[in-house]
Amino acid sequence: MARVQAKICGVSTPEAIDTAVAGGASHVGFVFFPKSPRNLDPDRLAALAARLPDRVKAVGVFVNPDDALLARTVPHLSAIQLHGSEAPERAAAIRARFDREVWKAVSVRTRADLDAARAFTGAADRIVYDARTPEGTLPGGMGLRFDWRLLEGFAHPLPWALSGGLDADNVVEAVGITGARLVDVSSGVEGAPGVKDVTKITAFLKAISIL
Repeated sequence: MARVQAKICGVSTPEAIDTAVAGGASHVGFVFFPKSPRNLDPDRLAALAARLPDRVKAVGVFVNPDDALLARTVPHLSAIQLHGSEAPERAAAIRARFDREVWKAVSVRTRADLDAARAFTGAADRIVYDARTPEGTLPGGMGLRFDWRLLEGFAHPLPWALSGGLDADNVVEAVGITGARLVDVSSGVEGAPGVKDVTKITAFLKAISIL
């Protein structure tokens, strides 16, 4: 079985990117959502993405984006992650227009929440299971986790990633319970909201390197 891969999400500095690359991350995520402490000015994307070797893929994270924002950023991205209330039809339209992989976040609190993933068959390329956040707060990146046991025995309709409250101390347990082959971390490798900690990035990637 292929080793577990990792996406370090919400990066915004050369140091964080270089640490993720050196540690063996498979993906890095750039957030384009003004309400997020990790929001990145699209004008900075080109220089940051240029630091990535071909083996490390750039993923743009968006919340109900318009086509203008996507058009500005997609030339530097390998995948588009939709983290808002986008319907399958919107995901499919983005996928067709911009010719990129589309990842769709599904917010999870109960087993029934997982069923939303099935609607994206044929519309998205990957599902990202993340913890459902309280109403009126950010849609992700808050360090919340859901009960990983909810994924036990679930027939995944698409390739998928596990997100929500992961860090160096719990990621091995999370992978053991869920069988995830791609894990997605943001706040779990930060010293403060939006401020990546290179020591924590290194520790997280080292933790999964044995898996």
